[in-house]
Amino acid sequence: MKKGRFLLFVSFFAVSSLALAQDYTFRVLANKGANEIKTGAAWQPVKTGSTLNASDEIKITENASVGLVHIKGKPLEVKQPGVYKVADLAAKVQTEASVLNKYTDFILSSNSAEAKKNRLSATGAVHRGAKDAIQPHLPKNEGAEIFGNQLVINWDTESAGPFIVTVLNMFDEAIFKAETAEKSLTVDLSDPKFNGEDALIVDIKSKTTGAKLQDESRPMVKRLSQARSEKIKAGYAEVSKELDATSAFGNLFLAGFYEQNRLIVDAIAAYERAITLAPEDPTYKEYYQEFLYRNKLKPDPNASTTNK
Repeated sequence: MKKGRFLLFVSFFAVSSLALAQDYTFRVLANKGANEIKTGAAWQPVKTGSTLNASDEIKITENASVGLVHIKGKPLEVKQPGVYKVADLAAKVQTEASVLNKYTDFILSSNSAEAKKNRLSATGAVHRGAKDAIQPHLPKNEGAEIFGNQLVINWDTESAGPFIVTVLNMFDEAIFKAETAEKSLTVDLSDPKFNGEDALIVDIKSKTTGAKLQDESRPMVKRLSQARSEKIKAGYAEVSKELDATSAFGNLFLAGFYEQNRLIVDAIAAYERAITLAPEDPTYKEYYQEFLYRNKLKPDPNASTTNK
């Protein structure tokens, strides 16, 4: 009997704690500008990851915006300057549970201070190549599959451009070639020349210095199998109907969706679209950098380094 009462008490305490932990109306997922939250009588700066209660107010300044997610998972972006009651904002949001909730949790937890600390402690020394080496921001093995048609190729190097980017098939035959002065190029895989190609090899070379990728360093991007493509397509349809895929805020959710499904190449494209759509909002650049670090696509300057 005593054991039963004890278990009942523990269960009640656990449920009560969970309820308290979730006692909020919105979470802040993106923030641009000097926006403020008023809780009680005091105004405080808005921070990514902050929670808003129904009794709070939020102030949006000129040329600013805030991306909110309701506790049920529904997104809401506020761009017009003014003071808003959180309860009034909540009234604009449909309150049924949303599939976006798990991606919100993923984005916030992946970018939390604790996650960054754990990543740095687990990284150890980062090996860097020679200064003129070309280091592409693409996965080499896991995550190298692609669902969409936007292949974004970025790279780091101190070697001078212009650069020649070549996309080859499995027989090392060039399908696509372009020259760029930038350290970035986007390839449209919907072009008919890529039809029937299930695996693509990316090669980058400096036209000025001759610096190039070694054969073993050339990233390979693979098309999804039909079965996996159908599964991702169903998930994408479910997610996209609840967000604006043409907005920076919407593409942040898509990046989370792709990363959780280990579609790193597609996540890169989603982050790039978000930054293009909101170039003055630092939120998306910060999320993108952290994404590159945790997926080991780019060396973290805060990690200890060794020369290779």
